[in-house]
Amino acid sequence: MRVWIDQDLCTGDGLCVDHCPDAFVQLEDGIAYVAERGVALNDPGSSGSLASVESRDVIAVVQAAEMCPGECIFIEIDEQEIVSGLTSGKLRDQISVP
Repeated sequence: MRVWIDQDLCTGDGLCVDHCPDAFVQLEDGIAYVAERGVALNDPGSSGSLASVESRDVIAVVQAAEMCPGECIFIEIDEQEIVSGLTSGKLRDQISVP
C-alpha cells in the first residue's frame, strides 16, 4: 500500500500526524506530508511524494484518510494486497467496508 497527500487540499489540522506519526509529518509550512522511514517526502506532484506504508501502519493510515477534514490523503492499494487481505480475513476484520 502506498499513500500520498495533495498539499493543495491540506488544511493543516495535523490529524493525520496524530493518527499515524510514522507515515505523516507536518513541516514548517503547516502542511502535512507523507513520510517514509522517518524522512518527509515533500516533492508535491511527483513520484517523490508517494510513500510505502509499513504493514503495521495500514489501519492507522486508512483511519487518518477517513478523518482528514481536507480529504487530501490518497491511498493506492495493489490488487494483490486486496486479494491477500480478503482471503486472510485481515481487511474484512479490521476495516469496515460500506
